Amino acid sequence: MQYEDILYDAADGVATITINRPAVMNAFRGRTCEELIHAFNRAGWDKAIGVIVLTGAGDRAFCTGGDQSAHSGNYDGRGLIGLPVEELQSIIRDVPKPVIARVQGYAIGGGNVLATLCDLTIASERAQFGQVGPKVGSVDPGFGTAYLARVVGEKKAREIWYLCRRYTAAEAQAMGLVNAVVPHDQLDAEVARWCAEILERSPTAIAIAKRSFNADSENIRGIGAMGMQSLAMYYATEESREGVRAFNEKRKPDFRRFQR
Repeated sequence: MQYEDILYDAADGVATITINRPAVMNAFRGRTCEELIHAFNRAGWDKAIGVIVLTGAGDRAFCTGGDQSAHSGNYDGRGLIGLPVEELQSIIRDVPKPVIARVQGYAIGGGNVLATLCDLTIASERAQFGQVGPKVGSVDPGFGTAYLARVVGEKKAREIWYLCRRYTAAEAQAMGLVNAVVPHDQLDAEVARWCAEILERSPTAIAIAKRSFNADSENIRGIGAMGMQSLAMYYATEESREGVRAFNEKRKPDFRRFQR
């Protein structure tokens, strides 16, 4: 596959996958997801690779989720909502290699979900985390909600989704979303240290451990599949479209008129 939206680099046992759409804060469209799926499969089954790093281009954003300019009732790719996001989330869990999220800036919306799904998350002190779905007429069922609750607890997960606040890297670390927070200029060195330690461990033992960790939350895939069907129908409603329009018009959406 010829990559347009991502960068792929493999060296010394580490594959680095970079979402390369800095002009839109590394938001993903349908093609981005397809390329990420391809890249994770490529790295995940390459015997020369022991660890995978996921990051975003530039200093501003790790990833800010789905590109709203490609969404008006449906995104621009395949799948129930026009994004194969279920496959992308699943491949991060399924590859038998640890995946490290290198978060240098905003990890918002679907970007926060990706960082949560990665096995480990290392963040710059400048990083910010949070969900935005209910502000723009969207939501991430399954891994983005149920799995988040496994990581940070029910009460905190509901706060994150219902209020759509932003959290500093230190706050994210305190709630269990982040493993380590370092000064911005030390981020690459810290990620390299973690990769080096992992590469010294038994790859088979790590693959088995990863599979065992995942087994505890496998039922979330079924929840997510059902949720995606609901989400596809929701995207066709005026309520969801109001969120997208407001985002693109840079105004506050009027959701009160949809209260039941």
